[in-house]
Amino acid sequence: MVRLTLLLLLVAAPLRAQEEVDLELVLLADASGSIDDAEIALQRRGYAEAMADPEVLWAIANGGATGRIAVAYVEWASAASQDVVVDWMIVEGAASAAEFGRRLLAPPRRTFGSNAIGSALLTGLELIEANGFEGWRKVIDLSADSSWNPQGPPIAAAREAVTAAGVTINGLAILCRATACSGRPRGGDLEAEFERQMIGGPGAFVVTAEDAPSFMLAVRRKLILEIADLGG
Repeated sequence: MVRLTLLLLLVAAPLRAQEEVDLELVLLADASGSIDDAEIALQRRGYAEAMADPEVLWAIANGGATGRIAVAYVEWASAASQDVVVDWMIVEGAASAAEFGRRLLAPPRRTFGSNAIGSALLTGLELIEANGFEGWRKVIDLSADSSWNPQGPPIAAAREAVTAAGVTINGLAILCRATACSGRPRGGDLEAEFERQMIGGPGAFVVTAEDAPSFMLAVRRKLILEIADLGG
């Protein structure tokens, strides 16, 4: 009788509720062969500083019902070379933002190879679907210095899978080199390529990092737009 009672209690018990946040955010940072170590450091430092910025922290505290977000940071390159540098963690104030920065800046670079943007997007989707959080909004934030996709699934198919799952894709167009940044590269319109091929979903937008000194400012603006849901 006792065993039967315990069994009934286990069957009747609800599944463990997922942890609620205002935003589930995957930061997909370009770490392909065209990105040198100085640019890797630039991107990491830019995100670490931006996450701890008072305006970003204000947006987190006031951007939704819970006053916190869940964040993961991934460096991507080839289809076989993608690294979760910072696994899912809650950011809800200055202390947790500083911890995000510490985790981000500490590890060595572990990602190399050619571009696989479609693979990166699907990795972001997998991380969101398995993270144990329940966000009011779900966003993948893709940074890249080109739209070249020589391997892995097509970008269009990956974008369709991501947006069909209710996840928005925003973009950060990187138009410079950390070591010799001179403004926009010749040829092509990277922002237009982001809009045509990569971003998608409700409120999707692209922000441009024009040069190395403005990178953190671009990241800060993008984070505020995402956290406060003020995108396109």
